[in-house]
Amino acid sequence: MKRPYVICHMMTSVDGRIDCAMTEHLPGVQEYYDTLDELDAPTRVSGKVTAELEMALPGKFHSESETPIGKEAFSKKRNAEGYEIVVDTCGTLLWEDSAEEERPLLILMSEKASREYLAYLDERYISWIVCGSERVDLKRACEILAEEFGVERMAVVGGGHINAGFLAADLLDEVSVLIGSGIDGRGGMAAVFDGLPKERPVTPLKLSLVKPYESGAVWLRYTVKN
Repeated sequence: MKRPYVICHMMTSVDGRIDCAMTEHLPGVQEYYDTLDELDAPTRVSGKVTAELEMALPGKFHSESETPIGKEAFSKKRNAEGYEIVVDTCGTLLWEDSAEEERPLLILMSEKASREYLAYLDERYISWIVCGSERVDLKRACEILAEEFGVERMAVVGGGHINAGFLAADLLDEVSVLIGSGIDGRGGMAAVFDGLPKERPVTPLKLSLVKPYESGAVWLRYTVKN
C-alpha cells in the first residue's frame, strides 16, 4: 500500500493529558510549534472535536434531504504542498471559503455524508474524500491522499480518539510527544491515545530522540514497531 509517512505529534502535561485549554498554559507551548515544524510534515490531521474547538465556524450543517453519498469518492480542489485535514465522519462542520489558504482544507468523511454537505464543501472550494461505509476508512483514505493528493508526510495532531484511530489501523510510523513542565491532574481528561478497547495489547516503541528545553519541556520521538 502506497501511503504517507504518518507521525502523531502532541503536546502533553507530565501526566499525559492533552486538553488544549490546559496545554496552551504549559511552559514549553511555543516549542510544540517549533518541533512540529521540525518534523517536516506539511499536511496536518485533526479530529472533529479539535477542529470544532479551534478551526470550524460555530454551528452545524443541517441537510434537508440527508441523502448519503453511499459510495467512495473524492474531490480535489487544489494542488498544495500540504493540507489541513479534518476527520468529520458524517459531515457536519461549517467552514469559511478555503480558496486562498496556504494549507487548504481537506475533509475526510464516511459514505454517510450527505450529497448536500459535499455540495456545500464544493461551493467553498474545500477538497474532500469519502471512504468507509460507517466510519472513515483511514487506510483507504491514506492511499487516496498519497495517490491523488501527493501527500508524502503528515502529522496527526489530535485529539485522542483520532490518534487512537490511526494507531488501531497500524498507520503510525512515529510518535512525537512534547511534554510540558506542568501537571493537569483532572479526572476524565483525554490522553494522547484514547478510547481503544481495554484488552488492546501495548504497542511497542523504539526511542529515537530525547531533547530538553530551557522551559522545562522535553521532546521525545519514537518509531513504532509494527
